[in-house]
Amino acid sequence: MEINSYIEKAKKGDQVAFTYLLDHYWNEVYGFMLKRTENETDAEDITIETFSKAFDKLATYNPEFQFNTWLIAIAKNVHIDLLRKKKSTLFVEITDEEDQQAYNIADTSPSAEDELITEQNLSQLLQFIKELKPHYQEVIQLRYFQEMSYQEIAEQLDEPLSNVKIKLLRAKKLLAEIIQNQR
Repeated sequence: MEINSYIEKAKKGDQVAFTYLLDHYWNEVYGFMLKRTENETDAEDITIETFSKAFDKLATYNPEFQFNTWLIAIAKNVHIDLLRKKKSTLFVEITDEEDQQAYNIADTSPSAEDELITEQNLSQLLQFIKELKPHYQEVIQLRYFQEMSYQEIAEQLDEPLSNVKIKLLRAKKLLAEIIQNQR
């Protein structure tokens, strides 16, 4: 029942509930995709994309099914899409309207976490950041040191905006764990 209450809160836009669901199911989805892809980077990218799609379509979740089953189904579809994309060399144009819609979704206001990170002792923080995987280091660098918006990061990395948001959320979580373990 507890998971269902988090799902309902997330449907209403509760960020704490989103974070809880991400933390609670990350390892299960990531582990499943790691077995399928046998590649950490692909598994992580697929997991990020899975949560991005799940959170975007959370209103369509049917509580008659287990939430993790729903996530795994999304992950399988993301993996299939990735395989198709790798086989296809077609370039897909996005319209100005679609681009503007994605830009309007970007949240450029600094959160409490943003402010906390900037207040940390810089040299110690940089040491902690160096312990992250390179792609997490990159999004942290772009967001907090170059002060780029989510949209600018998405353009720089040539990734969907939702992936950038999930990567940043995951990077901040891992960074918090590193800092916590050092205390």
